[in-house]
Amino acid sequence: MKPGRTSKLDRAGGLVLRMGGAALLAAAGAIHLDLYLTGYRSIPTIGWLFLLQTITAFGLAILIAVSRSWLVSAAGAIFALSTLGGYLLSVWIGLFGFREVRTTAGIVAGVIEVAAFAALAGASLASVQRTGSTSPAGRMAAGLAARVRAAGPFPLRAALGITATALVLLGVAVATSGAHGAAAAAGSLRTATVGGVRVLTNSRGFTLYWFAPDTPAESKCSASCAAYWPPVRGPASAAVGIPGRFRTITRSDGSVQATYNGHPLYTYLGDSGPGQAHGNNINLNGGLWHEVVVSG
Repeated sequence: MKPGRTSKLDRAGGLVLRMGGAALLAAAGAIHLDLYLTGYRSIPTIGWLFLLQTITAFGLAILIAVSRSWLVSAAGAIFALSTLGGYLLSVWIGLFGFREVRTTAGIVAGVIEVAAFAALAGASLASVQRTGSTSPAGRMAAGLAARVRAAGPFPLRAALGITATALVLLGVAVATSGAHGAAAAAGSLRTATVGGVRVLTNSRGFTLYWFAPDTPAESKCSASCAAYWPPVRGPASAAVGIPGRFRTITRSDGSVQATYNGHPLYTYLGDSGPGQAHGNNINLNGGLWHEVVVSG
């Protein structure tokens, strides 16, 4: 094959990687935007980080699509990898008081971020081979490009190794993280004043919620919904002076869930401690959530 034809094929391959990486970044940003709008915006710090990730992902996707700079593609690859790293940390040890749980959206976003890193790292390495000393990015960019070229096959091997490692870590996170939030036993329920309102809490002081689509005999929150809204399990006993009816229902998985005045009870994963009600009046998992207000 002639050198000129080989060069054209290399450029075409680099273009496919660059545009594919841009599309993958935009897809990851779209998932984070959906999660932000449907509940994550109510979580302190994490909500703002999700919004920042969305804006940055879309911005980088546009820049990568219109720019041929290897530095821009490299920035997109690093951003995708750092987003995945944040997800893994939130699953394993938590971030800013919030610990993520295993959900389909999180897994899909993780796979997309690994793919985006691989595509953009490849696009960057393909482009850097054609970057000369008169690069529009300036002398510093040209100097960095020369160092990458001087490293021979090591950058490509490193990118492949990082991609493989990221996939393994994502697989480990999926296998070891809980599919649902930790469902607390009902125990002795109490009341507390949160935001000037007297609300029902569990024995640890966490605000309890009810889900608008539920009926007195059935919970409509299961699977991924129950990951973010752990049901309050078992029969509840109320502290002295709490008015209302405490009953139980049997969930679809056979477990018993406590109810109050006909509403199945839940906690919210976005509340990191007592005295918080970040889940109040938000629309998530198909309906509105409300804190359980205790009158009298």
